[in-house]
Amino acid sequence: MTTDELVLNELKETGALLEGHFLLSSGRHSDRYVQCARLLQYPDRAARVLAVAAEQFRPVPFDLIVGPAMGGIIVSYELGRQLGKQSIFVERENGVMSLRRGFVIAEGTRCIISEDVVTTGKSSEETAKVIRECGGEVVGIACIVNRSAELIQYPVWSAIRLTIETWPADDCPLCKQGIPWVKPGSRGNA
Repeated sequence: MTTDELVLNELKETGALLEGHFLLSSGRHSDRYVQCARLLQYPDRAARVLAVAAEQFRPVPFDLIVGPAMGGIIVSYELGRQLGKQSIFVERENGVMSLRRGFVIAEGTRCIISEDVVTTGKSSEETAKVIRECGGEVVGIACIVNRSAELIQYPVWSAIRLTIETWPADDCPLCKQGIPWVKPGSRGNA
């Protein structure tokens, strides 16, 4: 079994790969959505999947893993556990990603951002801004699923890369069929 087959199998068996009609945080529509929380509720399965990503950046020198809340917190913890590295998270305060709870990123700290799914890179870039403002350096992004089509300025190490088609709301074939959409995820429509 290839690593892609292993990861896809875990996503399907845990119900993390959803099919239907979804309104994404970007405002676009899709017929598939990855809800990694469904995978992450099983620590043994999450560990197997995240080991695939961890092996890709194990040789990269870094000091700290930083996950944006919500999706990056458990991913950060598990990657930190597997690699023996410190793991912290950033969270929104008044709509702005911030370092709270006494967490510190020292000047010169080499950081890897952890995410569940990377699509637009918005959360990663907000996290990178916090890291840079503290004097840290972003080395790359580690995630379970990379479905990014955009150019992200950092290396991305993922357990799997998925291509999921999306449509503008006014050109969505599912809307034209009268299929109602659901809005998954944790971020409001920006």
